Amino acid sequence: MSGHGAPTIDLTTLNREETSQLKLAIVAASWHTQIMDGLVDGALRAAKEAGIAEPVLLRVPGSFELPVAAARLAPHFDAVVALGVVIRGGTPHFDYVCQAATSGLTDVSVRTGVPVGFGVLTCDTEQQGLDRAGLPGSSEDKGHEAVTAALATAVTLKQFQ
Repeated sequence: MSGHGAPTIDLTTLNREETSQLKLAIVAASWHTQIMDGLVDGALRAAKEAGIAEPVLLRVPGSFELPVAAARLAPHFDAVVALGVVIRGGTPHFDYVCQAATSGLTDVSVRTGVPVGFGVLTCDTEQQGLDRAGLPGSSEDKGHEAVTAALATAVTLKQFQ
């Protein structure tokens, strides 16, 4: 399940011997419980498919806190995945949180050289989040996709250590 134009990355085509040796951290926000539960479930399912028995799961209050948690974890892991959801309201708060999360997570990845899977949903409505959360009836599974992208990138970058 992926969006228009998204690449198809099948974890089974990656070398399971390589992926199972990767250390993975998942950092997840706590707002919008139903959507977050779907994102986390999809992320954990992807980790299991890759042979990662015990990914670290760290919960933080919201999407704004994702970059600092990712920054703390990145030096100790081969890949970090950030999961969150921000739903537009009637104030500019949405724009500030989305920009901070995006810029912060990008900075962590570039500064540390550790892939950071971006599973932060930025939605106009709650329904858009539900549609992307990997829940029954969802059209996309962004938690799974974020882990898949991070692990595929980590495997690719391993050859350049």
